[in-house]
Amino acid sequence: MILVTGGTGLVGAHLLYKLVTSDKKVRAIYRNKRKLDNVKSVFSCYTDDYETLYNLIDWVEGDILDIPSLSEAFKGITKVYHCAAFVSFEPDKYQLLRKTNIEGTANIVNLSISNNIEKLCYVSSIATLGKELNNKPIDEDTNWNAEADNNVYAITKYGAEMEVWRGTQEGLKVVMVNPGVILGAGIWRYGTGSLFKKAKKGFKYYTSGTVALVDVEDVVSIMTKLMDSEVVNERFLLVAENWTYKDFLQALSKSVNTNPPKKLASSTLLKLGWKMDWLVHKLTGKRRQLTKHLAQSLSTETYYSSDKIKDVLNYKFKPVNKTIVSIGNQYPK
Repeated sequence: MILVTGGTGLVGAHLLYKLVTSDKKVRAIYRNKRKLDNVKSVFSCYTDDYETLYNLIDWVEGDILDIPSLSEAFKGITKVYHCAAFVSFEPDKYQLLRKTNIEGTANIVNLSISNNIEKLCYVSSIATLGKELNNKPIDEDTNWNAEADNNVYAITKYGAEMEVWRGTQEGLKVVMVNPGVILGAGIWRYGTGSLFKKAKKGFKYYTSGTVALVDVEDVVSIMTKLMDSEVVNERFLLVAENWTYKDFLQALSKSVNTNPPKKLASSTLLKLGWKMDWLVHKLTGKRRQLTKHLAQSLSTETYYSSDKIKDVLNYKFKPVNKTIVSIGNQYPK
């Protein structure tokens, strides 16, 4: 049986659909009953018979930070997909990020080792990769720089990677994927799905930076192919295409039939924006919407290469434009 953590998130839910429609026996951990509706919503993007497929999953209430419940979930498991993570760029969420992303991953690794799991697939992020040098695109060999001004999410995902690699030193077989910004339908309240909701309301500005994009179906397809392959103890950067934010926001707007943004948000305006956001947070306690690191990334051009996975699996990514159009068509439903 296969265990999936983070099954109520975007990658996890699409992965569950991929697994159950491939006749795999699957167990998934959930922490919040309300988020189980996310899975049904994702499944409904593929089929009207989503309830039947949903009921094929062995759902177990648990938490990657709760060893007893996690130990129960591991009983009878042969392979693990670790998709669970906490995503935030807010500096004051650092301790929670560390606990979930690093400690939680350490728990998964330890239980995988003690239960003689055949193989673990870990979903990391391009945030853990270093900066490009000599104008070369970033790839799997672009090393993390601990001395750089890294954001809190990147720091904790890198720490989680170290736990996974530690597991390989103790005999655990691993494959790791480092996706860019993952686009997928079914979850609209947060994550990239919420961008379509925001696009429907209308974007006023675009920024001068670039964004690395990939379809969630590509991500889960590659994950399952790697898990079924002989490849072990390797990681793979997953980016279908590098787009400018202007093109990205224009495509999002077009997909939901709204007018695209026409004004450029300058670096100066973004700097003013994150400082005002910080002030509002300090005065009201409201969650941060625009941090310094996020503002910097929105106006930075960065390019990524997925040549390694293309070569190893002879894989061809879906065109991003078709992905955006498809998700935009799903949004009104």
